[in-house]
Amino acid sequence: MSPLEVRIPHNLGVDGARGKIDTAITRARAQYEPQVGPIHANWDQENQLSVQFSAMGMPFKSQVEVLPEELVIQIELPAMASMFAGKIREGIEQQVGALIKA
Repeated sequence: MSPLEVRIPHNLGVDGARGKIDTAITRARAQYEPQVGPIHANWDQENQLSVQFSAMGMPFKSQVEVLPEELVIQIELPAMASMFAGKIREGIEQQVGALIKA
């Protein structure tokens, strides 16, 4: 597994960002679970979310730390996915950035 870290700035505070993330997880489950299977998301701490899912048969594990002014997303990329780390980073920056600004 290769680690990937993405930082997304925001001005929502911890509670505001957490609310946006909860809404996004609900939408992602409705939209993507039929294709990728279960999306497991659990708040381990008040500001620490664990997310696990599989895509194309590869397991993905991530941690989202919600800080007052940024999200720190750490993903363990399977070896086969690590060659696409740049594209994965770009997709996360675009999707999560849009979510936080919405």
